[in-house]
Amino acid sequence: MKNYPPQFEADAVALYRSRPEATIRQVAADLGINPETVRNWVRAAGASRRRGRRAEVPTEPPTPLEAENAALRKKVRELEEEREILRKAAKYFAGETRW
Repeated sequence: MKNYPPQFEADAVALYRSRPEATIRQVAADLGINPETVRNWVRAAGASRRRGRRAEVPTEPPTPLEAENAALRKKVRELEEEREILRKAAKYFAGETRW
């Protein structure tokens, strides 16, 4: 059984939280670790999601431009976070011990 630094665990949980459409299995595959390891970290952090989709009731529909901008901002945030976590994972697996 591998031991991972606490920061790596926290980053993996943060990645799971930041991607509501992603499954634990997908996050684990992105990081190259066992899905059960990620599942345990998520449970320990209390970041579990309810099964099924939540119904969101918008107050007024956004304009197409606002909706596109919001979607693009969200995607940029996700990609930046994923890049940072993968960069740290690459350092870890390359044998560098500094996080």
